[in-house]
Amino acid sequence: MGHKELLEMEMEQLECHEGGCLCGQVRYRTFGMPERAGVCHCRYCQLRAGSAFGTLVYFKKNNVEIISGDLSDYDFTTEMGKTWKNQFCSSCGTTILMHLEAWPADIGVAGGTFDPPTFWYELSGEVFMRSKGHFVGEINAPRKMDTWFNYEPKETVEGRIDGSKNIK
Repeated sequence: MGHKELLEMEMEQLECHEGGCLCGQVRYRTFGMPERAGVCHCRYCQLRAGSAFGTLVYFKKNNVEIISGDLSDYDFTTEMGKTWKNQFCSSCGTTILMHLEAWPADIGVAGGTFDPPTFWYELSGEVFMRSKGHFVGEINAPRKMDTWFNYEPKETVEGRIDGSKNIK
């Protein structure tokens, strides 16, 4: 039995969850448990999600498989000088995956795109609470941070992206 066949057998034995976009064209599968899962209130996640926060569930890159559909990419650099790539459905625009330079071995899956039971994972953290919407209640996550553990801005950003302006 070859290396590829062994890997396929191991993947089949791991817990599997599927999900996809709003229109159903993009479908994916994850294998195993996430490395971490978090709620992020940074302005990038607010803008990306079009909501008060983003929910990102990180897996090792080899544990995420696109089953069908086409993804488009949007790449940008944060004020920390770190690269970030969003991948979204080319048809309906639903964000599915995030690739962050901060986690190079992992891939983030948009937490709300999993099939029911959608929120099957446990949160490990809540970050960028400084820009948390005043109407968002308590979120059950063991670690909470005003920004990020190594947050060091290197560039200034437009006011619409500067989450520090939300500090009360």
